[in-house]
Parts: sequence; structure tokens; C-alpha cells
Amino acid sequence: MKRLHLLPILFSGGLLLLGGGCATTRHVADGQYLLDRVKITVDSGNPEVKSDDYIAYLRQQPNHKMLWSAKFRLGIYSLSGKDSTRWWNRWIRKLGEPPVVYDSTLTAKSVRQLQTALVNKGYLAAEAEADTTVVGKKKMRVEYVLHPGRPHIIRNFTMEIPDSAISAIVMADTARMIISEGNYLDRNELDRQRDLITSRLRNHGYFNFVKENIAFVADTTSGSYDVDLTMMIDTSALPDSEQAQRQAARKYVVRRVICATDYQASATYAPRQLRGSRLRDSIDYKGISIFYGNERYLRPSVIYENNFIRPGAPYSEAAIDRTYKAFSRLEILKFINIRFEPVGEEDGVGLLDAYILLTPGKSMSMTAELEGTNSEGDLGVALGLTFAHRNIGKGSETFSAKLRGAYEAIRGNFEGLLHNRYMEYSMDLGLQFPKFKAPFLAENFKRRINASTEIRLSMNFQQRPEYTRIISTAGWAYKWTDRKTGNRHTFTPLDINYVYLPESTNDFINQIAPDNPLLRYSYEDHFIMRMGYRFYHTNKRTPRPWETLRQTDIYTVRVNSEIAGNLLFLFNSIFNHRSNFHENPYKIFGIHYSQYFKVDSDFAYTHIFDTRQSVAARLGFGIGVPYGNSGMLPFEKRFYGGGANGVRGWAVRTLGPGRYHGGNSTIDYMNQCGDIRFIMSAEYRARLFWIVEMGLFVDIGNIWTIRNYAAQPGGMFKFNSFYKELAATYGLGIRLDFDYFLLRFDLGMKAHNPADGVQPWPLIHPRWGRDRAFHFSIGYPF
Repeated sequence: MKRLHLLPILFSGGLLLLGGGCATTRHVADGQYLLDRVKITVDSGNPEVKSDDYIAYLRQQPNHKMLWSAKFRLGIYSLSGKDSTRWWNRWIRKLGEPPVVYDSTLTAKSVRQLQTALVNKGYLAAEAEADTTVVGKKKMRVEYVLHPGRPHIIRNFTMEIPDSAISAIVMADTARMIISEGNYLDRNELDRQRDLITSRLRNHGYFNFVKENIAFVADTTSGSYDVDLTMMIDTSALPDSEQAQRQAARKYVVRRVICATDYQASATYAPRQLRGSRLRDSIDYKGISIFYGNERYLRPSVIYENNFIRPGAPYSEAAIDRTYKAFSRLEILKFINIRFEPVGEEDGVGLLDAYILLTPGKSMSMTAELEGTNSEGDLGVALGLTFAHRNIGKGSETFSAKLRGAYEAIRGNFEGLLHNRYMEYSMDLGLQFPKFKAPFLAENFKRRINASTEIRLSMNFQQRPEYTRIISTAGWAYKWTDRKTGNRHTFTPLDINYVYLPESTNDFINQIAPDNPLLRYSYEDHFIMRMGYRFYHTNKRTPRPWETLRQTDIYTVRVNSEIAGNLLFLFNSIFNHRSNFHENPYKIFGIHYSQYFKVDSDFAYTHIFDTRQSVAARLGFGIGVPYGNSGMLPFEKRFYGGGANGVRGWAVRTLGPGRYHGGNSTIDYMNQCGDIRFIMSAEYRARLFWIVEMGLFVDIGNIWTIRNYAAQPGGMFKFNSFYKELAATYGLGIRLDFDYFLLRFDLGMKAHNPADGVQPWPLIHPRWGRDRAFHFSIGYPF
């Protein structure tokens, strides 16, 4: 126990030894200084200017600090010797970070950058300066002082647009103007306004219009901070040639749409050369000229449905973007490229030919997996095969099939048992359509919602010494993403789960679960027919190629909901009504079916301090309510506590519900589930070196039942006492970030244990063997 109390002290001491003291200047040459600290200060006259907003403009910053004090990676680097030819020193330096040596020229550049940033924000008379202080013998601290002065404010805002057609488009969108009277003269906002107007004009046919055709003229009076701002849109201003000026002011329409399905991404010939001997087959379909290669691997209707560029319509960047996104959903395609070529004019309107260039990928793939098992000397083997066809119906429909077989020989006395082995066969079939498949809906609606349709079937055959069980599932779902908000939706109109036990040993269920309805339910025939909806939203943005985007606050919202059994219950109530269905539930095909409602939600928030430090928090809540034909939620639909993504001081399914104290038996494992879930978590994340990341976390939460079940004493949720039953844990994690995936190793320690008959505060009285839990998982917990 004393060792456990010393762990935080030893850990903190190690950080201080690695990140502080004279060792950090070991590799700083004489006459040089380690950049120890950098600070930005704003004079007291400008409270609206925040120093944190200007850190990115500094050209030199000190070595990274973990927990805002310890220079951990610099400390590791300082452990290396000065002989760089030795492998040990080279390896240590690779893990660490070399000292940042103070550079006066970079400090001067930082001052200029800061002053420019303030001027761009509207503080035209801003000044910046740097003060340096030597600390000890080899450390330098730099303080940047900002003097923004008074901001220049837009007093009057006018527009000069000589072209009446362009003026009509711009003036129709004035309600969404970024610039308005009373705003600061912020050059960044002026540039954003140019981008928005350019995008709007290019969506209305102005193919050659560029943002350089938009200029701002600011008129200021000496001694005044008021600005009269004029926005000028003049296509004769840039570029210089007379022909280019005419093209910038000209509206363009699409003359033809040509699609090449076998275009080589490395081709050097122009798209217009496609119409010749390069492609063997061609067809005109609803205004689109389609050129095929060796085969028609995509139906003409599929190309038409995914194309939003129409002949006779004005040139539109929005239509191009929608076309790119639609074709990118077709898994048979490897590359998509869209090009436009001017082909003259007609009645003063420019004409464009649009080329949609598609490069196919491999249509089929197959993988195999072989694994061996050893369960206490009983040997087994399993083989899995996966087949995928990404264009089975020439519409980029994806068919997948997964087959798996497993066998394990067992030893012992088999008297009274059915089998002397473990065997399992499973089959999963899936078919995905890259469109909204549903009857009685207009084609325009299907194309607008841009959803994919998934159908899946699976069957699992299990043969155990005591029983034979078959688990079958079938599902039908729609998935789509909202174009404007980025919200992701999944709607499952039908999902069926059927469990069937054709044979078992005599009195098998009564032997393993005489008084446990949860355990009995898992081994009895049961049927679930449900409908569900899933929602996902995040404010996280992917920067465009020309953007410099640094998001410091990111959040996500996830909501899952489902409802089951209502349609079957309605049917039974109409045609076979009885009042005692609670004691004698309705059945379908002789099987008791479930009826319930369930919703589960999570909110996660991450604040990023810099590229190597962040703090994340999570709040989660869920509830499931059985009713009508069910007195209890199905076991697989109930919540469980503990585990790598729950309260991490407990192993999976060993926490709760409420004050219930489970053990290690199968019955306790089955009982440790509930109908209500609540969790709060906070986690500090810091990159240490190479791919290694550290996490310090705290979790609080539990699960409860909504009814007082005899097999789960103390598990019922009560408003006046649930807060006393919140479990708490703290811990340390090590993560390996491989960019494409993250391996996570977490050690959780119990801080408060609400279970009856145990030590309630392990935080004060810790015991290693009792209170710790190790977890291994992939990805962050939230």
C-alpha cells in the first residue's frame, strides 16, 4: 500500500528530473541560450485582444512542456552523451527533442509578424516589441508586448459594381454579408468576403471569375478611426488582357457533358481526344455522352444519377462538388476527375464542355484467415474466408460474404452430454447499394438525399457439449450525410434477431439458471424485431488545401435510438387479444418476442492546447424501457459497466448495477447489466516521444435497473440515492499512435466503490490486487 502511494510522487519526480534543472542545457553551446520561456502580453487598454490568439505568429517557441511545466522530451534528449557516433546516444536523441536555442533574428521576425497580424485585425497603428531576460547562465526568456492602440471601424460601407448582371447576383445575397457598418476593418474578414462572393458568382455561371476581381478601398481621415469602405467588383481590373477581361465578365453554360469510364489517371492526352479511337464504345443517355472502354462496367443510369452537371445549365461549382461526392461513393471507382474546356460562345454567353473522367479499380477481392487456439490443453483451429465484389450489378453495388468455421476438441467425461467438441459455423452476407432504394418515392428525392442502402443476413450455428444453438439476423438500413451540416444519419426500418435452440441436454436451462431470468433468456428461443435511428454530429472540419485551419475546441454528439415489438404487439392485440399478456406473453412462431424502447447518447469535447497536449471530456447517458410484451430488456440490449470504454477501474461487466456486488461466476456476469447508463470522464493527453502518448484520466459512472429485480438486489435507480452509487476511478494510460489507428493500454484504479459489502473508498485505502484493472483497446475511449 505504501508503494502505491509513492507511485504519483515517483512519477512526478521523474518528470521534474527529465524536464528541469541544469541537465536541459547540457547540449547548449557556450555563448548560446536555451529558449526557456516565451510570453505574450497585451497592454491594459485593449481587453478585446487575447494573447492566445497570437501565439501562432511566433517564429520560435521553447521546447514542448508536458503538464505545462516539465520539458519531458528535452529531458530525454539531455540523457544522451555528446558523442553522436554512439548508437545509444543517437537512439536517445531520436526519442527526445533537441534544445531550442534562442535566435535573435527569429525574435525580430516574430515582432514583425505580430504587428502585421494586429494591423490585419484593424489596429492600423499597432506596435509590438520584445523584451529578453537571461536566467542563470544559459537560459533566455522572451516577452512580447503588444500595443494595439485603437481599432479602425467601418463607418460607411458601399459597393460599386458596374456590371448589372453581377450586381443583381451580389445584391440578392446581402443578408449574408460578412462586412457591415460598425465592424473592425479586419483584412481577414475582407478576404473571406471576397471568397464568398467569388464562390457565389462561380455558382451562377461565371467560370473565369476570380477573387482578384474584387477590391476594397478604405478612406480614412487623419486623426480619425472611422473608415469609409468601398467594395469594387470590376472585371476590367484584372487580368490585363482584353480577352481575359471579357471572359471574367462572361457567363458560361454547359454545352455538353462527356463521361469517359476508362480514363487513365496518368494519361497525357487532352480530354477532347477521347472522342476517337481511344475508347471503343459510346452511348448518349439523357443528354450525357458516355464513352466506354473494354466493357460497360457502369450502367448509363448510374452515371446519370450521380452526375449533377446538366447540359444547358449555368456553370456551377456547387454542382461539381456534388458530382465529386456522388461518384466518390461508388466503390468500383479508383479516381474521379472533372474538367471543363471552353468551346466558344453563343449570343454573348460562353460555352463549356464538361468531362467526367472515371478510372475503375479492382472489382473483386478475397482474404483468408487461419488461427489456432489452446484452451487449457484443448486444441482448436478456425478458418475464415472473406469475399467482396464491388460492382456485382454494374451499379457499384458491393456484395460481401464472410464464412467462418471453428473446431475445438475437448477432453473429459461426456456422459449425459450431446457432443464431445465445440463447433461453430457462421455466414455473413451483405449487399450495399450506393443509392436510396425504396418504392413509391420520387427519383428527385432519392438523388437529393444521397443515401446508401444496406441489406445484410447472417447465421451462426453453435454446437456445444450441452446444446446446439442457431442465431440468425437480418437487417435493412439507410445511411446518408447532410451536405450542409455534415450530420450523419442511419435509419434502420427493419432489423430481426432470432435465437433458436433445437436441442439441449435434459433439464439444461433449469440446471444452469434455476432462478435467473437473464441467464435463462440467453439460452431460450427468443425473437427481436426492431427499428432504429442513429445520429452523429461534429464541428470538426477538414481544412481545404489552401486553408490554414487550427481548431482548438472540437465536440461530437452521438445518439442511438431503437424501438422493438410494437408492430407485432399491435397485430396480436387485434387478432388475438388477451388481458393477461404480462403473465402469458404474446408469441410469434411459438416464440416470445421482445417489446422495448431504448436511447443511448454521448457528448464528447476536446480542447487542444497545442500539437502535443489536449484535454478531453465525455458525458454519456442511456436508458432502455421494457413494456407491453416484455418485463425485462433483452440481455444483449442492456447496458454494462466497466471496461476499456467505461469506468476503467473495473473490468468489463463487473460494475453495478447500483449497489449490486457481483462475483466472478457466470451468473454474476449475467446479472451485472442494467437499463440505465450514466458516465462522466475527463482525460489529459500528451505526446511523449516517437509514437508514444500518455493519458491521465478520471471516470465516474454506473448502471442501474429501472425495476427491482430479485436477481439484482440494490440495482434499482432511485433519484434520492443514485449519486451515492456513482463509481469513481483514476488511472494512467500509454497509447501508441500509428496515425491510421491507435493502440491503447490503460491502468485504472478504483477511487470509490458503491457495491455493498466492500471497501467504499479505495482511494484512501488502496490495494493493488483488488483495485486495479488493465485494459487493452484500439482507439480513444471517446
